[in-house]
Amino acid sequence: MLPIYLNPLTVFKTLDEIDREYPSHTADRTTGLRTTLIVLFSTCVALLLLNYLKNSSVMNVMLEQLASWQGMPKNHWLAKLHGSGFDELTRYAWWSGWHVVTYVIIPAIVLRIFFNHRLISYGWRWGETHKHWQGYLLLLSPILVMVVLVSFRDDFVDHYPFYNLAGRSWLDFFAWELLYLLQFACLEFFFRGYLVQTLRPHYGAAAIWIMIVPYLMIHFPKPWLEATGAIFFGLFLGMLALRSRSIWGGFFVHAGVAVSMDVASLIQREQIPQQWLPW
Repeated sequence: MLPIYLNPLTVFKTLDEIDREYPSHTADRTTGLRTTLIVLFSTCVALLLLNYLKNSSVMNVMLEQLASWQGMPKNHWLAKLHGSGFDELTRYAWWSGWHVVTYVIIPAIVLRIFFNHRLISYGWRWGETHKHWQGYLLLLSPILVMVVLVSFRDDFVDHYPFYNLAGRSWLDFFAWELLYLLQFACLEFFFRGYLVQTLRPHYGAAAIWIMIVPYLMIHFPKPWLEATGAIFFGLFLGMLALRSRSIWGGFFVHAGVAVSMDVASLIQREQIPQQWLPW
């Protein structure tokens, strides 16, 4: 039997229940207008910065500029990085780091300055995640089945893991997964913590639909089927986040999918790490 909040026939009932629960619709109109402006403007800033600064080309420019300031050849630090053997991993660290800046640090500053709220109160606690394990498992299970089925395809094996040297050593594998999962924790907080929780007192369950719009848009570079799925995934994860008062269930769903895809691909390649260190 489907949990009531994941049953397509009772979605609107669940949303109505969220609307009737505290703190939905508890804020006055003036506060609501101001909060909407601050939260959505900060969302625009965060997504704009992430889109243009997460790319490694920006890191290259900064390293070249740093070398110039130090009176060295422009490619000095790039050559050092390449020679270290961790060139690609460092670029993913840059990518993951910008998710921390835009998805966590910017909201933390906004919450502190404009609302005098603590970051931890926006989904970082465990809350009642354990009470909704069936819902999260229901979201995860069919995706894991699909991972097993597509893991035999060459295009899947060639695409995952994103970090090409993840199978070189256990250090590479765990360092990559840490960076990858850190990005998912930041993403879950931004969409299912910051956006939904700040807007709920003003819009109730409609805060979930507001969150879904930018969540869908960050999936536009991906295949159309995955982007379409983001609409429904965002809806159910939004409802579960409000029910559980936590982002951790959504994080573990993303983590389960991500790690399983990487492991399945490495198994098919026969590239399971054989040593702890790459040297």
